[in-house]
Amino acid sequence: MHPLLVHFPIGLLLVALLFELIDWKRKSTGLRDATKILTWVGAGSAVFAVIFGLLLASSEEASGDSLEIHRWAGIATMTLAILATLSLRSGNRSLYRSLLMVTVFGVSLAGHYGAMLTHGDDYLTSVLPSSEEKPAEGAGEPDFVLTNNGALNPQQVQDLNVEVRTILAHNCYSCHSETKTKGKLRLDSKEAIMKGGEDGVIVIPNHPDKSEMIRRISLPKGHKEAMPTKGKRLTEREVNVLKFWIEKGALWPDGKEKSIYRVAELAPRTPVVPAPTGDLVKPVDLFVNAYFQKNKLGWKPAVNDRIYIRRVYLDIIGLIPTPEQVEAFVADARPDKRELLAKELLSRNDDYAQHWMSFWNDALRNDYTGTGYITGGRFDITKWLYTSLETNKPYNWFVKELISPTKESEGFIKGIKWRGTINSSQRTEMQAAQNVSQVFLGLNLKCASCHDSFISDWKLADSYAFANIFADTLLEINRCDKPTGKIAGTKMLFPELGEISVDVSTEKRLRQLADFLVQPKDGRLYRTVVNRVWAQLLGRGIVEPVDMMDNLPWSGDLLDWLASDFVANGYDMKKLIFTIVTSKTYQLPSSSVKEASDIMANDYKFTGMIRRRLTAEQFSDAISSAFNPMYPDSAVVYKRLPEGFQSRLPFARAAFVQNDPFLTSLGRPNRETVSTSRTSQANLLQALELTNGSKFTENLKAGSKKWRAKYPTSDSLVTELYRKALGRDPLPKELASAVKILGPSPSEESIQDLVWAIALVPEFQLIY
Repeated sequence: MHPLLVHFPIGLLLVALLFELIDWKRKSTGLRDATKILTWVGAGSAVFAVIFGLLLASSEEASGDSLEIHRWAGIATMTLAILATLSLRSGNRSLYRSLLMVTVFGVSLAGHYGAMLTHGDDYLTSVLPSSEEKPAEGAGEPDFVLTNNGALNPQQVQDLNVEVRTILAHNCYSCHSETKTKGKLRLDSKEAIMKGGEDGVIVIPNHPDKSEMIRRISLPKGHKEAMPTKGKRLTEREVNVLKFWIEKGALWPDGKEKSIYRVAELAPRTPVVPAPTGDLVKPVDLFVNAYFQKNKLGWKPAVNDRIYIRRVYLDIIGLIPTPEQVEAFVADARPDKRELLAKELLSRNDDYAQHWMSFWNDALRNDYTGTGYITGGRFDITKWLYTSLETNKPYNWFVKELISPTKESEGFIKGIKWRGTINSSQRTEMQAAQNVSQVFLGLNLKCASCHDSFISDWKLADSYAFANIFADTLLEINRCDKPTGKIAGTKMLFPELGEISVDVSTEKRLRQLADFLVQPKDGRLYRTVVNRVWAQLLGRGIVEPVDMMDNLPWSGDLLDWLASDFVANGYDMKKLIFTIVTSKTYQLPSSSVKEASDIMANDYKFTGMIRRRLTAEQFSDAISSAFNPMYPDSAVVYKRLPEGFQSRLPFARAAFVQNDPFLTSLGRPNRETVSTSRTSQANLLQALELTNGSKFTENLKAGSKKWRAKYPTSDSLVTELYRKALGRDPLPKELASAVKILGPSPSEESIQDLVWAIALVPEFQLIY
């Protein structure tokens, strides 16, 4: 029904354009009537599609560049379709034709990215004859070495079994697993494979030529019995591996199977620090140097003082330095001035806490308004969180107080009590299980909260057993929202950390869980947090994505050393930050990526910080510091903080402001779900808000009056604005261009234009 109700009616706009082009030449009244009907139907369908598309994206928690382009291309198409309809109604035929042509282009663009979301990025190329993978020479043969008698040793049996299960997982589980059992055939266990399906046995050990599995996967593409029925066919090598496996007896190792997914070590590890070399003496730099040598990369000169001071100010306290602070730092001749600056910034407890509030608000889904606050189904932890950051509470206690909470910190565990009917994976106990595992262990349980995960070894029963720790009564397992009649036990995700008592109160179970998780032997907890902080400061985690800590780190030694040093230093977050920002690694020049996905690439090579766009809060505070307060009513905002709090700034920090369209457009996430990273890529919504948004426009208007009164001449105004915004005097060419914008006597409108232009230059918007 989806293509019939959504795609087809919007596609009528293309037919309308075709009719209009024909009418352009032939002047047909009948065609004009048809064009009018088609345009109205297409525009109405576009509105319908946008509304339900937004609801669908929200309910499925979709994300990524393709979704964003599809979303905004769809909204733009809807807007253009409405404008085209209005222009047709007004009788402006030439405008109508122009708008209709652009609308059809929008339909095509939105449709293309919509297809990428539902069918994959290669939905066009995958059906072309040229898309068939051409194996490299020798790639058709399995690479297992036989012993003299033609047998496999135990390790080879294990490796072969892992490869076989990997092939089946990537190609067959979508139709033949516990979640979906097409033809009553499952391929996700030894017993199921050997049992076969409704058509009988599919594997006959030692006889690939008689095995139905091999026959099906070897059939030509397009054959009605060929498998897989969807997606890419198995490569020649994959077919040969399965043949080889059956030929050797469809071997399955005894005992616990090795996972087909990478599973990171749980225990901590303290690697030996490489020997100092040249001017490299700090452990972080020595581990990075070893990585550079291995990957044939060289050290680049450190950034200059102006770049460093702005970078470290924004990273530690979220503010841009004043012109006076920049000049004093540049003039400072002390060799250790960068370390001294980092110490001084970290000692500014209030500024530090106000900045890092945004990081933890995102992760702990703490907000000031939104779902649950009106109905009493949600509680904020703002005062507790601010106090914890301001006092630099040790991270182990920080975690303990969130998991085994006080009254002030219980909002994280309690989650959101949704109104109305919800699916079983959204009940508060399961929210707690998902959020604790994601935030503190870098582990995604969301898939396994509905069914056995397709991307890891976590099972549905594991999620429910962990959720039961947070539950007052044991939960019945629901698979894909259908009750199974089974009750899960109560168990840690990593049983080696400890065993939860069953017959005790929820409060005592949470206390046990907190104690078990923060043990020094839980290396995963501390690797996860140091990886998050590294990603926050350098734009990319040592492991990426930061919520998938089983992924391979680009330097396992660096990650393990940072985690063990963090524990050895008393779980001190500020010491961790100091260790990173005073390293030569942090001071390397930044680099950019063409696409956000490049950061996640398997062949990613670390060369230094990834250039980042200011966050919504940083950008807002920078405008407040350099030009005019975005949120001047600090008394209202700071009532959320402990009694007696006094800000030293003449404006409210954006971290404490309720979300609004301005902050949303600049990337502040919806905190109804955990958000542990923000995209740094510019987008259409941001561009629209900064060019036409009322919040930014009103701020420019209000500020221009003050600046005009204070700086009556163009030269002085431009110089001061550059110093406040960019920390430097304007270059002669920049001064001349700015004065040209302002004219001999600056007007409020021209000042607004100049500030807008400076706010949009990369030097202001980016952290270099």
